[in-house]
Amino acid sequence: MMKRRSLLATAGAALAASRIPAAHAATLVGVTDTEIKIGHTIPYSGPASAYGVIGQGHTAFFKRVNDKGGIAGRKINLISLDDGYAPPKTVEQVRRLVEQDQVAFLFNTLGTPNNTAIQKYVNSKKVPHLFLSTGADKWGDPEHFPWTIGWQPSYRTEAQIYAKYIMKNRPGAKVAVLYQNDDFGKDYITGFKDGFGKDYAKYVVKEFSFEVTDATIDSQAVSMQATGADVILTAATPKFAAQMIRKVSDMDWKPLHFLTNVSSSVGAVITPAGPERAVGIITSAYGKDPTDPTWANDAGMNEWRAFMKEYIPTGDLTDGGYVFSYGVCTTLMQMLKQCGTDFSRENVMKQATSLKDLYIPTLLPGITVSTSPTNFHPIRQMQLQKWTGKTWELFGEIIEGTGA
Repeated sequence: MMKRRSLLATAGAALAASRIPAAHAATLVGVTDTEIKIGHTIPYSGPASAYGVIGQGHTAFFKRVNDKGGIAGRKINLISLDDGYAPPKTVEQVRRLVEQDQVAFLFNTLGTPNNTAIQKYVNSKKVPHLFLSTGADKWGDPEHFPWTIGWQPSYRTEAQIYAKYIMKNRPGAKVAVLYQNDDFGKDYITGFKDGFGKDYAKYVVKEFSFEVTDATIDSQAVSMQATGADVILTAATPKFAAQMIRKVSDMDWKPLHFLTNVSSSVGAVITPAGPERAVGIITSAYGKDPTDPTWANDAGMNEWRAFMKEYIPTGDLTDGGYVFSYGVCTTLMQMLKQCGTDFSRENVMKQATSLKDLYIPTLLPGITVSTSPTNFHPIRQMQLQKWTGKTWELFGEIIEGTGA
């Protein structure tokens, strides 16, 4: 979903992937005849604690796997630790998982700054760092980080899509951007610059940043309105996204509002902000929204609902975090099945980068998961959607990215 790499870079990536050696006994870490130990970090506390439901979903998913006999006769032992969305804490927890708990691999560790803090370490240790819970563009870099692979679409590409929509539908727009001051937020600035190209300064009147440790973004919202902007982009985690929706409404300001996909959960963002305040907001989607009546009788979503009823009966069925969890866990299970009985770190990484048009029941029709030794961006398609006041309503066509 990003700019095409040069042939030289692609060849370099293939060479880097080929340098991962064949499996040998010394790298069979975290696996016994009865168990596969997996490490995971997520903010169960702190400013991004709304994402904690993803970890709850993972725990329940693997309980179901174990209830059905596990994988290749082995039970999944998921060790899920709270990092509070604080990168230093992530480093501490991941070191514990790798060196003390000796997990076979890391799975779906959440947060762009958090994964940035551990990426060099886990690659130096040659620990598979799989299907990260962040859409930063840089997770698709097999040439330099052959043990790290993303899952969801790139934030950078998402921003490119929004820029193209604005140019086509609001050619004279004045755009203000609110972004989290880390690699997550900055990917949206980069994507806007890609999308608007030489006209970036013509469209974007001002960029406003905030720190994840800030209490509110109210002052930024007031300053954004003062620019005269009639289009805004909010690149923020759920707490701040909900604040922005409320503040824009309180000011009786009515810009065309674009919202990052990772803060589009109805349960975690729209409901706390007030559904009526969010009417007209545009975001992108790759997964099915649990509040959309389109999927009321969908086989894939019925599968997810049955899982929720049995394993998370008190879970909020409007929270897209649970849907995300189900999708990424399903991807991991396919990878583990492809491993056969060889769960060495080398083979785990080989299979993670050998997924072909994998159907995931919670993804939008036409969107599949595919990877290769030179493509570490498993999902490269999205579709735009608008909040109606009751649900997200899809519009337009599935948009295909350009790949890694």
